[in-house]
Amino acid sequence: MPANISSAIVFIINAITSLYLLVLLLRLWLPILRADFRNPLAQGILKLTSPLVIPLRKILPSFGLLDTATVVVAFVLQYLSILLLLLFTGMGATFAAISITSIVKLVVLSINLFVYAIFIRIILSWIAPGQHNPAIAIIATLTEPVLRPFRRIIPAMGGFDISPIFAIILLTALTIVIGGLRQLPF
Repeated sequence: MPANISSAIVFIINAITSLYLLVLLLRLWLPILRADFRNPLAQGILKLTSPLVIPLRKILPSFGLLDTATVVVAFVLQYLSILLLLLFTGMGATFAAISITSIVKLVVLSINLFVYAIFIRIILSWIAPGQHNPAIAIIATLTEPVLRPFRRIIPAMGGFDISPIFAIILLTALTIVIGGLRQLPF
């Protein structure tokens, strides 16, 4: 198979699994951040992820606000996607290497979720300042705990809140450090 077709298939597998894993990670983070689950967007996240999470929840109880069933489902899906990529590319790896790479990728994806939410919040503050809808409420729930410490240190300058810039810089640096722990190239 030509390299460009192989690369395209690897991209498609990564993109589809990453999108679903982002939804699973939202399901994981929203209760921890005390999101309002009456929000229609939160209800949609629950509907998309419940078929995989609810059956496992009967076996794995939550620890406080940490939904262990969601963590296990996310890990298994990430592990299976890496395994599929390894099989597709003809590469081999140990269980430990795939597991470590899965955990690292989930942590990096989780951090990226916050970076994406901060970017969306910045753009929405330019387009629709002061507006309220379900998406803005979820984004505020995700970003406020991350931005709050930066706002304490960095005051607004001329009415502009520049704390998101520093939060994005720190979170991106964190993804670089954690991403370096991957054992596999995927």
